[in-house]
Amino acid sequence: MEDILDVSGDHRVDAVARAGAALRDGEIVVLPTDTLYGVAADAFNQQGTRRVFAAKERQRHAPLPVFVRSPKQLPGICAALPSGAEELMAAYWPGPLTIVVAAQSGLHWDLGDDQGVVAVRMPLDDVALDVVREVGPLAVTGANRSGQPPATTAMEAREQLGSVVRFYLDDGPRTRQVPSTIVDLTRREPKVLREGAITTADALAVATGELDPLDAAARLEQRLTGEMRDD
Repeated sequence: MEDILDVSGDHRVDAVARAGAALRDGEIVVLPTDTLYGVAADAFNQQGTRRVFAAKERQRHAPLPVFVRSPKQLPGICAALPSGAEELMAAYWPGPLTIVVAAQSGLHWDLGDDQGVVAVRMPLDDVALDVVREVGPLAVTGANRSGQPPATTAMEAREQLGSVVRFYLDDGPRTRQVPSTIVDLTRREPKVLREGAITTADALAVATGELDPLDAAARLEQRLTGEMRDD
């Protein structure tokens, strides 16, 4: 199928370039992440982000998260980082951690009814990071219609989203179906909005300085390795 692009091996460079061109033109693309498959738009292309909402039948009160390729990109999209952000990123980026922080004022994007905040993640996935490197920050959310099962393959995503997506980047199945943990750092005290691969206790302990980031990273690796053995 023309819209499914193999991103394994030598095919990746060309596939990422084609996906990047489509994203810059305001189209949307499905790509693999370190958890599931996601549907993406250029975060600063309002036509693209609105297409994500339409494709997923997603309500605007649930803003789109943003993928970055490095913490160095944060100053362009976030106001001053709050306490705990550096420690959490040191422990869990790249990886299954999303932090909610205040957005820079005056950004020309449309992520939904974001109330001046943005949820940001750096995924542990080479394909996703290659696309971010090609385009810049991406608005990314699950590649499924709202309320439907998550997509673990490009074909599962295509069955749900169909031709509204320009390209589906196929890198095989994503078997780790636990989502990222979301930590809200815009409050006086950090709050876990969703527990995922990282436990609530560990995330809060890192954010408050009670758990060393290196120890936290090791604990997460042990946990994920144990889950893979159980599978």
